[in-house]
Formats: sequence, C-alpha cells, structure tokens
Amino acid sequence: MDLLEPNAGLSASQKELACLIRRHTPSEGLNETAVPGLRFMRTSHVSEPMHTVYAPSLCIVAQGSKTASLGAEMYRYDPSAYLVTSVHLPMIGKIIEASPELPYLSLQLNFSTDAIVDIVRDTADSSRGSRDSGRGLAVNRSTAPLLEAIVRLVRLLDSPADIGILAPLIVREVLYRVLQGDQGELIRQFAVIGSHANSISKAIHLLHRDYYKPLHVEELAKEVSLSPSALFKHFKKVTAMSPLQFQKAIRLQEARRLLLMESLDAADAGYRVGYESPSQFSREYARQFGLPPISDVKRLRGSALPVESPPQ
Repeated sequence: MDLLEPNAGLSASQKELACLIRRHTPSEGLNETAVPGLRFMRTSHVSEPMHTVYAPSLCIVAQGSKTASLGAEMYRYDPSAYLVTSVHLPMIGKIIEASPELPYLSLQLNFSTDAIVDIVRDTADSSRGSRDSGRGLAVNRSTAPLLEAIVRLVRLLDSPADIGILAPLIVREVLYRVLQGDQGELIRQFAVIGSHANSISKAIHLLHRDYYKPLHVEELAKEVSLSPSALFKHFKKVTAMSPLQFQKAIRLQEARRLLLMESLDAADAGYRVGYESPSQFSREYARQFGLPPISDVKRLRGSALPVESPPQ
C-alpha cells in the first residue's frame, strides 16, 4: 500500500533530523539512546526482509526508504511520511533505499497505549473515537509541527540533564500531533473504552504476553468481553491475521531470537515458545523464514539482519 507521492525535497527539520541521527549512530544497525523508548537505525545497504514485532510506536525515516508488510499488505514510508502502529504487530520490514554515501537513517519512538488514552481523555478527541475497529497501523503524511517536535526530542541527546524533565513533555506533544493527523482515528480507536478496537488491543496484549501458552479462543474472547466470532472478525480487521496466526508469528520470532542469541538447539527453542512437536516447529519455522532453524541461524550470523528483543 504505497500512500506516498514523489518526495519534493527535504525540509530544514528533515535535514536536521538526518544530521542528528547520523551523529548519534556510532555503529551500523540499531542504536539505543538515552531518551526512553527512542532508538535509531542506520544502515548503508538495502536489506533482506526482516521479520520483527513492531511495538506500539512511531517510525520516522530521515533518509532513504523502507517497506513494512502486514499479511498481504505492504506499506512504504520515506522522509515525506511516517508509520505508526497502535498495537504489537508481527511484520516484515525491508529497507529499499540506502547507500554508503546516503545511508538509511530512521528513528523509532515506542509509546504505551495509556499515553494515547491520556491525550484522548484530556482533549476534545474523547468524543470522536469510533467504536468499530480498523487496522492497527497507518502511514500518514509528515507535518511541520510533528517534525519540529521530533527534532526537539532528538536534540535532548545533546543535553542529557534535560531528558528526564523535557522528554516526557515532548513525547506527549509528538503523540498529540500524530493524533491530529489525517489517520489519527486509526490510533484513537484503541483508546475508546468499550470499542471493538479497545477489546482487540487487550486480546493482543494477552497473546503477546502469553505467546508460549496454548490458545483457547473461547477463553480469550471471554477475557476481552467478545463472542468468539466477534473476536475473530475484529482481530483480523486490526492485525490482518487470525489470533492463531498472530500467536504463531510471535512464537516463531521469539524462537528465532533464542536460536541466535542464546544458542539453543531447535528442539529446545521450539519447546520454550510452546511447541510440543520438534518436527512441527521445524516445518512452521521453515515456512515462515524460508529455511530450517539451523540453516537460518547460520545465514543470520553471516548477515546484519536485526532480531527483535523478546516479547514484553
């Protein structure tokens, strides 16, 4: 789903943001920062598809471009637009524009659903939210007020003593600007108590937290006050997959991390994430990532593909 038009050129804020990210990324790949929830990505090469679990977050590209796939849908974003996810979503990212001369530079700012709820409650938006459900992500045109707030947030890295006081205030402003965007309704829906989207947000939280446990759809539906049929219908609206497909994606992504970072063998990794059958685990792993577990790990160790941290 390409929502962008050709980029007419970088604004002053976009140029400054690219310079700041380049300065604060001492190494290729992911770089954590002193601002809670804020991290940068710098890479000088286009990437293979990267299977990751996007947390509720705002993703802004300062230089280069990237695609993110959710199920059969593809979203593209570059310096003219940003991507925002309202819930945890297993997705496939791919950097499609990067070079040593002009490396891909981006930031990710994680946020909590509670932060959105607080802003909706404190503004006139509290009466605007839809009670229906829609996708848990959106690509939207960047605006000057949003980029200016983001630049001020990143500038705090040059004055660490100010981060504790000013960062929460600027993050709140950033989220407010996102909610005012053309597709702010897609984020706001999850803050409407009693909405289908709010119920699905709770179901996603439970599945993400308990990914290694057996899935009982009837129990999950009861937990979030929906019928099983309503859970299935609205879960697919939000995530483009069924609850079982969602759980499987989370399990396999965590198994991949365990294989790579903790050097577990395939049987142990599968067991840790909830598989009782090693053969079933290996089949589903190969179907998801294209190679059996051990072969995939060897390939990963020879590449710079990032692997997501464990579900939280």
